[in-house]
Amino acid sequence: MQQEDTAVNVKGTMLRSIIPGLGQFANGQVFKGVVFLALFIGFIIQMVLGGFQSLIGLVTLGSVPMEDHSLFMLIQGTLQLIVTALFLFFYFINLVDAKRVAVMRKEGKKINRTMKEVIHNVGDEGFPYLLTLPAYLLMIFTIIFPVLVTLFTAFTNYDFKHIPPASLIDWVGAENFFSIFFLSSYRNTFVAVFSWTVIWTLCATTLQITLGVFTAVIAHQKFIKFKRVFGIIFLLPWAVPAFITIMSFSNIFNDSVGAINTQVIPFLNNIPFVDIASVPWKTDPNWTKVAIILIQGWLGFPYIYVMVTGILQSISEDLYEAAKIDGANAWQRFSSITLPAIFLVAAPTFITQYTGNFNNFSMIYLFNNGGPGSVGGGAGSTDILISWIYKLTTGTSPQYSMASAITLIISMIVIAVSLLVFKKTNAFKMED
Repeated sequence: MQQEDTAVNVKGTMLRSIIPGLGQFANGQVFKGVVFLALFIGFIIQMVLGGFQSLIGLVTLGSVPMEDHSLFMLIQGTLQLIVTALFLFFYFINLVDAKRVAVMRKEGKKINRTMKEVIHNVGDEGFPYLLTLPAYLLMIFTIIFPVLVTLFTAFTNYDFKHIPPASLIDWVGAENFFSIFFLSSYRNTFVAVFSWTVIWTLCATTLQITLGVFTAVIAHQKFIKFKRVFGIIFLLPWAVPAFITIMSFSNIFNDSVGAINTQVIPFLNNIPFVDIASVPWKTDPNWTKVAIILIQGWLGFPYIYVMVTGILQSISEDLYEAAKIDGANAWQRFSSITLPAIFLVAAPTFITQYTGNFNNFSMIYLFNNGGPGSVGGGAGSTDILISWIYKLTTGTSPQYSMASAITLIISMIVIAVSLLVFKKTNAFKMED
């Protein structure tokens, strides 16, 4: 009979909780009920004053040119969508809290009734949540909000023909994605740019990782003298700001007046049996690609060098001594002891190097602005996806919706590849 009364009372409390705060009042928690009810009333007022209109605007994106600004309506509607989602989460918490406290009350357990008790309980048991709440709110409005706007933009026709408020933006569904994969003009450009992006990412990142590991292993050998001097030299590319280095190399690789063609190659030609012609570093797409891969290797290896140096110092010399006793040569010791130890610790970092170069805009843009030449669709012959997106949004005929669609494709590729590699390498399972 007592169980039936408990069920009935809990059910009654849940019915009152349809309006946030009333369930807390029924449980004798007046202060908490006032707070919950105030939040509920505040949300209702906000919806009446403009929230409903913002959600309607997100659906329609306006109906009268020069009066309705579709882009602002899209942004405001997205923001209102987030606020509504946060309220629904609060509403769920309200229901769970009312039921939990009602059960505790019927079981004779102590509940927090006064304002002092509630605040003390929140500060005690809820301290971790209070500590992380600002970070979550900041993440919602600085990361999730822009991502949602980009996501929604990818499903519109926001381009140079539809610039609000003179023209309205309309929802077009998956038309932009269809154009990327099936419309010949965009498909050919996307395939060319995406293929080069993959090649660039693999070659440039592998080169910088290889150089970093190689220099760290060599500098770690006991027979190497003046290790500090070598350490300073290896860190120089990291010490100089990247954009300065890239701009300097852009001048160094200039076809007509650059140091490579005017000084280095003539010097090499003084060596007997050596005859090297000037290289069109910035006018031939293939040589430009070689140049930027080499430059990225130079820019990226110091970070790997520093990290691997720290890992090598943590490897016990007893392992190498035992391997020598067993007859292992230098390569066997490296492949069986050094390399596994490096990858065990540095695998996540290596992965982030690949994903970082996949979106390495500055290297491509500063060296030769994605040129030379063009592969169509506004993309240069050395443009990667991220620099192509930049040109789609800043050119004379901006394609904002198409750029958003490509941005989503990039995000899905990076996230999928990263998760797959993390899983395959057990990057986050190092306890074994």
